[in-house]
Amino acid sequence: MIAKTVEVPVLSEASHKAAFFRQSGWMMMATVGSGVLMMAVHVYSKFIPAQEYAAVGTLIQLLNWMMIPAIGLQTVFAQQTSAAITGPQQRQLAGTFRAVLQMTFCIWLLMLVVTFLFQGRMLSAMKIHNPAALWVTIVVGLMMLWQPIFQGLLQGRQNFLWLGWVAVFNAIGRVVIAGLIVVLLHGWAAGIMTGALIGLVALVTTAAWQNRDLWSAPRDPFAAREWLRRVVPLTLGCGASQFLFSADMMIVQDNFNNTSPYVLGMTLARAIVLFTAPLVAVMFPKIVHSLARDQKSNLLTLTFLGTAALAVMAAIALPIVSPLLIRVLSTKENLTIVPLMPLFAWSMVPLAVANVLLNNLMARSRFAAVPWLVLVGVGYYLTLLRYHASYQMVVGTLGLFASLFLIVCALFTWVFTGPAKPAAAPAQ
Repeated sequence: MIAKTVEVPVLSEASHKAAFFRQSGWMMMATVGSGVLMMAVHVYSKFIPAQEYAAVGTLIQLLNWMMIPAIGLQTVFAQQTSAAITGPQQRQLAGTFRAVLQMTFCIWLLMLVVTFLFQGRMLSAMKIHNPAALWVTIVVGLMMLWQPIFQGLLQGRQNFLWLGWVAVFNAIGRVVIAGLIVVLLHGWAAGIMTGALIGLVALVTTAAWQNRDLWSAPRDPFAAREWLRRVVPLTLGCGASQFLFSADMMIVQDNFNNTSPYVLGMTLARAIVLFTAPLVAVMFPKIVHSLARDQKSNLLTLTFLGTAALAVMAAIALPIVSPLLIRVLSTKENLTIVPLMPLFAWSMVPLAVANVLLNNLMARSRFAAVPWLVLVGVGYYLTLLRYHASYQMVVGTLGLFASLFLIVCALFTWVFTGPAKPAAAPAQ
């Protein structure tokens, strides 16, 4: 028996809702706090050339792409951990945990080799002048691959206290270290990415400590085939959302000269999705646990309405406060993006709401929507390749395909419904 896995008591409907709002409230505070600290990193754009700041935005999107093989990991570990209510399931979880750590390390080694072989081409395409910035980013990629594993364990165990704190530790480490390197040592993109590395190391080590029992817990052999049957559709479904969230920056950096205004504008807009993510994070394991115990839950309705309300309010507020934020975080030259902030903001609203429905589908193992979601992602990229004459066209394309993404999720949530299934039991 894994020591830290505890029985979640059966709660009354009122207690269930109270726990949901209490945990969501804490996650919201932790997310907003860490988000504010993350945004503070952009203050350093005043100390580095605009081209270096644009390179930071591109490297961050490169990390988002590197994360795609691991996107389903947090979801699948949260799902498996939430459903692990018997001894065999807990032993299977311990075996899976250690096997996947090894697998992700091997994936990262492959990325390392590819970067070594194509370093020159990558630096040229991303307009990065300092190779150190690229190599620090690749090291950050290992922490990014391990991050969802440990966060998924915290989420599945409904350990939201430390799930929130590790995000704060990540942000503090990133801001402080990046500030020291940029302001005192005059580092540029490489300095900011080094700060990101230190922050992620703090996150991963803290989360690993909170799940330290799994290192020595009894384990069963890794049921690779059964696990892959769950992780592949989860990765593709969540990966499609992540792709819509991040693919635009690669196109913009490749086709525009001064991308600094776009980087800052889209960073502010993406905060809408990140701001509403805590509600989804709390909802997911509770739905899985309810399915494992064959209990009914109305958390989808609560989360959907709460996310929609928060996203709409943020989209209304962002164009109003964005001029002040840009003045504080960056230089006056980036104020040129202010007229596009309403379009930026509203393009994020359907994606924020769609993520609620997507996570509900994934929690219930309703994977029939996944091929259609991937098709939306492919269509988005092909459209971006053809239509990117202006920032307005790029953001408008994102808003269009985010809306299509929401429509697909809604159809498979309420129209093309199938039986809700608990997470698959481990092989015996």
